[in-house]
Amino acid sequence: MILPTETEEARFWAMLEDAWASLGPEPNEVRRALAKRDVSEDAFEEAAELEGHLESVLRALAQACEGLSAEELTALDRVAERKLYEIDRADLQEVTDGSDDGFLYARGFILALGREFYEAVARDPRVAVVDAECEEFCYFFAHLHDARFGGYPETGSGISRESVSNPAGWPR
Repeated sequence: MILPTETEEARFWAMLEDAWASLGPEPNEVRRALAKRDVSEDAFEEAAELEGHLESVLRALAQACEGLSAEELTALDRVAERKLYEIDRADLQEVTDGSDDGFLYARGFILALGREFYEAVARDPRVAVVDAECEEFCYFFAHLHDARFGGYPETGSGISRESVSNPAGWPR
């Protein structure tokens, strides 16, 4: 089993933050507020606003990946896969709702919003938002790898990002 290195994870988060930064301060303020909000407050409007920015974020992230090697894209995909796997948990699914695919896309949204929101949700699933999704981010780096190098990367992680695949997150 190959785990992401600290350097690979740091690069992943930095590239994602740079992509968000390219949109200016307002969406980033909304992201931070969403991560720090009182969980008793509804956050549907804020999440919908951020979903509206995700296409631009992913476009900026794709541009930042243009010169990366197959190995570098594989490493970024491995980080995304690991992060999605780590929040593949029943307690989080109860908050986000959705089918297996819908829950994967909800985790894609959580990850796409960046480290601060991801870690807030990992600590307290109530920070997550019902029906907020980002399907494209779930396999973002794998699709870039496929488009550029003709095939999906072999991450060597031994895990799956698909819903209900993390046994620790789904006690029986």
